[in-house]
Amino acid sequence: MIHPKQNNRLIARNATALYVRTLVVMLVTLYTSRLVLNILGITDFGVYEVVGSVVTFFSFINLAMTASTQRYLNFELGRQTVGSLRTVFGVSMLIHCGIGLLILLVGETAGLWFLQHKIVIPEGRAETVFWVYQISLLSSVVGFVTVPYNAAIIAREKMSVFAWISLFEAGGRLLSARLLIYVPADKLLMYALFVCAVQLATRLLFVVYCRKNFEETRVLFARNARLAREMLAFCGWNLFGNIAHVCLNYGPSILLNMFFTPAVNAAKGISSQVQVAVGNFCHNFQVAINPPMVKSYAAGNLDYTRQLIFLGSRLSYYLVMLLSMPVIMETDIILRIWLKQVPEYTALFVRLAMVVSLFQAVANPLVMANAATGNVRLLMSTVGLMFWLVMPLSYLGLKLGGSPPTVFWVHIGLLAVAHLVRAKIVGRQLGFSISTYCRSTLLRPALVTALCWLPPCAAVHLMPSSVARLCITTAVCALSVASLSWFAGLASAERKQILNMFINKKKQ
Repeated sequence: MIHPKQNNRLIARNATALYVRTLVVMLVTLYTSRLVLNILGITDFGVYEVVGSVVTFFSFINLAMTASTQRYLNFELGRQTVGSLRTVFGVSMLIHCGIGLLILLVGETAGLWFLQHKIVIPEGRAETVFWVYQISLLSSVVGFVTVPYNAAIIAREKMSVFAWISLFEAGGRLLSARLLIYVPADKLLMYALFVCAVQLATRLLFVVYCRKNFEETRVLFARNARLAREMLAFCGWNLFGNIAHVCLNYGPSILLNMFFTPAVNAAKGISSQVQVAVGNFCHNFQVAINPPMVKSYAAGNLDYTRQLIFLGSRLSYYLVMLLSMPVIMETDIILRIWLKQVPEYTALFVRLAMVVSLFQAVANPLVMANAATGNVRLLMSTVGLMFWLVMPLSYLGLKLGGSPPTVFWVHIGLLAVAHLVRAKIVGRQLGFSISTYCRSTLLRPALVTALCWLPPCAAVHLMPSSVARLCITTAVCALSVASLSWFAGLASAERKQILNMFINKKKQ
């Protein structure tokens, strides 16, 4: 049986561990990005970003299979059928290895052709870009094959382990950037090699920990045709949606490369890194609520499932707002402090990326709830078709003379419409109407958003741009968002519930 109070304490403990991890990783990542940009230069940095986008196009299956594996492991834990975990893990490993070979095949054929014939490569850099692509593809395939081990850690809710291994990876990336200063060889190629080595070491740590602590992960392969078909069907529809999601997030990078210079890709890459850093804070909370959401649905506790959707969406939004508001208000000075070279369009791209993060924050709990039901076909096909439109619509806008920010405006418009579609579909599955969802999830965040801008806007207009103003604005933003989110963004019962979560956590 599912015990909501116990789950709430576990969510609080896991979220806290992940937030500490993310804060450190974010600071290390931002500093690493500054080092890499300064060492590689704007052109090579832009080339590395667009090569990564091509690889991502051919590793999109990773996202679908990760969701499938986590869902089935969580579901079996929720039903307390621990014996079947071995079968789920073994079948998952078999599927991952097979699809990993498929990714490698597609990457070495269609992906390589696209890289060599459609991507704008600076003169004299074709051979280096080829090897950077090969290294990135290898890292992607290895990461995909080891996904079941990551899924096992999250299903078992061992978030502290996940956090420590992530810190190791971030530290390795920082060390890679520092080593570039002393490397006489081609720095772009060496950076790709260093990053690949760090990722391989990280994956090895996941495998070793899981095989030592989780009995089900000691099964390398298992055969179960019915389960394999079920998981592949679930994966297939997730795959369709995730291909569209990859197009939505990474397709614009390729279009920008086709219409503009690598410097614009560098600006897009920087904004993406800021978006990921901010979004990870929200993602940590959502990672913490995903296992209990699936387990509560598996146990038939739909009231608790709906509660996690509504409260999780609002808390996710407030967390992203807390971080994104000072970034939006003081983008220029943050970029000047962070980067020695600031490519054109970077400031505007960063602000628009923060808007994208806000939409994603409030939408992700709906996606997780839909995955918990196992019936993902309607949502993934409908929303996926909408997201596929980002490429033709963005291409049309750029072809008609649009500036680089055009791709962001198309992205944001599609996210807004898709969110309402998700709410309608998941509401039918879990027994709530679109009006109930709007009242429970959207009204309070809209009120908080409307009010929390007033104090920091006053601070910005009363003081000249400086580091001192940045500190004051950040403090005012934090106080404004935190206080309004707590008193206006949550009901009194929810405030009491959250307080109890952390009070009980401290007593343990």
